[in-house]
Amino acid sequence: MSLLRNRSFAVELAVMAGALGVVAALAWALAGPAAGCASLCSLAAACALFAAFSARRYREIARLAAEVDEVLHGGRRIDFADYREGDVAVLKNELAKMTAALAGATERLGQEKAALADALADVSHQIRTPLTAIGLLVPAIEDAAGPAERTRALRELEALVERVGWLVTTLLKLAKADAGAIRVQVAPVDVERLVRDALAPLAGAFDLRGVACEVNVAPGTSFTGDAAWSAEALGNVLKNCLEHTPAGGTVRVSAREDAVALRLHVTDTGPGIAAEDLPHLFERFYRGEGSEGFGIGLSLARSLTVAQGGTLRAGNDRATGGARFDFAFPKMVV
Repeated sequence: MSLLRNRSFAVELAVMAGALGVVAALAWALAGPAAGCASLCSLAAACALFAAFSARRYREIARLAAEVDEVLHGGRRIDFADYREGDVAVLKNELAKMTAALAGATERLGQEKAALADALADVSHQIRTPLTAIGLLVPAIEDAAGPAERTRALRELEALVERVGWLVTTLLKLAKADAGAIRVQVAPVDVERLVRDALAPLAGAFDLRGVACEVNVAPGTSFTGDAAWSAEALGNVLKNCLEHTPAGGTVRVSAREDAVALRLHVTDTGPGIAAEDLPHLFERFYRGEGSEGFGIGLSLARSLTVAQGGTLRAGNDRATGGARFDFAFPKMVV
């Protein structure tokens, strides 16, 4: 009776019975009562078979619907092993794809939530350290014994505020890169100018540390990309090399262009990258032994490079024994 309440099934059954009834009536009129009775028996058998097959199909569909409901509300996976080929094979196949997609999306969402929690914990820790130092400097400024001591404390405070500002700005850039919200300008980039722009903010730091910077870039060398973001990425790599190069050392920047890509190399004469640090070098907030930064500069450099379709790899230079960073910006073919 429950199947008869299904309007679609009832209409199909009525249409089928009506069509067979018309055939039986024609057979009665044309061939006599015997043919009419045979047609009526065929009508009854056909309707019974149609009802049986329909009932079986509807039961399978109802069972599938119930299992899908359990997947959506209970997190259980559908087991398709007990289903055989039939008129619901396409439906089963699509449901298998749907459950696989849901499972994958759920797993990725869990990973993203865990990564977000870790990132927020790391960010709060990184920002809390300079903020704590700022909190300690304020009473020191108030209780300064004289102008000289107050000026020194104010300069330390200014440096800490700049450090916090740089950290927040860099974290914002990383967030934009993760969200795919960085707008990359596609235009010819002159590599000589790119290197000059990347070195400009670091010129004073190179002089104070007594580290030389040698640039070997052929005039006219270029690639297609974003000049501003490329300078940001190169600047972070140069800053990292500077921090790990002792006084009297050298940081070298060279570039070469081939048929496939523009390749930019940065090397230093420092101690090189430790074997245990190399696999984690571009991980966010990872700080190797002796690192002076927050551990986000190289991560940002790679994110900005990848956003332009390029690559950034790190290793140790065989000639100097120091660190080596290799940028590759592929040439775009239209």
